[in-house]
Formats: sequence, structure tokens, C-alpha cells
Amino acid sequence: MSRRLPPLNPLRVFDVVARTGSLTTAASEMHVTQSAVSRQIAVLEEYVGAELFTRGRHGVALTRKGQLYAGQIKPAFDTISAATDKLMNASTQGALRVRTYTTFAGKWLVPRLHEFKRRHPDIEVKLSTAVPEVDFDRDPVDVAIQFGDDNWPRLQADLLFLDEIEPICSPSYLEEIGFDSGHPERLLQRQLLESHYRRTDWTDWLSGTGLSKWAQHTERMTFSTSLLTWQAAMDGLGVAIGQSALLATELETGLIVRPFNRPMQRNKGHFLVRPKVQRESRKVMAFRDWLLEIVQIGQRA
Repeated sequence: MSRRLPPLNPLRVFDVVARTGSLTTAASEMHVTQSAVSRQIAVLEEYVGAELFTRGRHGVALTRKGQLYAGQIKPAFDTISAATDKLMNASTQGALRVRTYTTFAGKWLVPRLHEFKRRHPDIEVKLSTAVPEVDFDRDPVDVAIQFGDDNWPRLQADLLFLDEIEPICSPSYLEEIGFDSGHPERLLQRQLLESHYRRTDWTDWLSGTGLSKWAQHTERMTFSTSLLTWQAAMDGLGVAIGQSALLATELETGLIVRPFNRPMQRNKGHFLVRPKVQRESRKVMAFRDWLLEIVQIGQRA
């Protein structure tokens, strides 16, 4: 059985007039003219077939039927208002919920979060990590930092930086194997280290540099994360593919080196993403502006 519902805009106008007891006050609250309010009341009265207000020199007053009707619809509007407040406040109040990958969190975001907290001490940050792409309808987060090519139709995306990759290893590893800087390609015939979730990195770099033939039969060791892969490289287990932006500290301090010094930039990158349709809360915009600022500072350095 279908529901019998009156026109909803006239019904809303009726609720406001019944609550305020004045056409003038209702018109001011709803930012319309008094005549527009009167017309909406007339539409509703015609639909329900009953007079809801009496008009007099001193304004309007609810009829007996109007009083009964107003009392019955008020709880419905209260419920709708409360549900709307709850939905809107869920994304604007409380802690800023950020999701990203463990590697990105550990090597790039966490070391910089103290600066965000210094600027915005009133914004609590709750950081979670996961590998699958974010689904804001499913995942209880406000923003996410994820890797890809900006092909997310339902998301707003801000590029942080493109993906730049190249082989890295420890200086001690090069000493141990007697590395010949004149023939770095021979290094590709020793053990290569790769991350499970970035298994195409070696293939892409080798293909892009024209060195694929040197690694056709090379043994590879696979780790569950890039963090473990890079740690294995620092511990001298072999050569790994590094992401330049996430290993800046290790490269600057000499914990790892670039034996080839042939970085390759790809058309994918790390993006800050958030729902395309959402209220832009202060906490989200503060985090976005801060991220883009420190990325720009890093690129100028």
C-alpha cells in the first residue's frame, strides 16, 4: 500500500507557522515573503480538505483540526531534524580520521604530524592503516592518502607527489660484493628484493632503463610490505626498489645509497582523497592545506 503524503514544502511551512504562531515570523525564518507562506498554507489546506488556520486582524490561529494535525506531524519533523544533525555532525565534529598505508604512515606522515599538532592543537588525529582503496560509504574515515592515478570518479583528489622509484641498497652491501661502479648493471644479477604490494616496481624500472636482460634469471626475495623490503636492503640482503620521497631521510644520512642513480618517475602518485559530495569541515580543510604546504616546501628544498 502506497503512502499518502502531502506536498512536503507546504507541510514544512505549516509546521513552522504552527510553531511560531505567526506568518511574519515564519516568513522571516524561512527567508521567503509572507505571501509565499500564505500560498503554501492554502495549498496544504486544499490537499487535506480542511481549514488549518483562522485568519484575523491579529494574525493566524490554529483551528481544532490544525492543532491536532500539528501535534501529530511535529514528532516527524523533530526526528528528521535530529537525524540530519547526526549525519552532518558525524563528518564535522570529533577527531580527524585519516587512513593510509603502513609504509606511507611510517616513513612520511607520522614523522611530520607533530607540526600539524603544533599548528592545530585542538584537532585530534586518529590514524589507521589499510591496503584496499578507501570506500567512504563503508570506512569510518574523513580523508585518506592512497596511491593511484587519480581515477576515482566519486572522490576529490589532491596530488601530493608523483611516484619516483630507483634501486637502493646499503653501502656495506656494495663493499661486501666488491661493487664495480663502472658496471652497475652486474648488480642486477644478485638477489633482488621486492614488496608484495609493489611487485611491478622492478619490472617497470628495468624496462624503463633498458636493463631487463640483466635481471632475467636473478633470484628475488619477496616481503609483505615495502617497510620490510627496505629494512632487508639496509641489512645487506640485496638490492630493493625504493620510493625516493619516502626514503629521503635514509638517503640523506647515508643508510642507503643509489647504486645506479637513475630515478624513474611514473604517472602514478600519492593523493589525499575525500568524498566529492561532503561538507568541507574545518578539520579536513586544515589537514589538506597543511599537507599541500609541506609538500610544496619539500619540493622547493
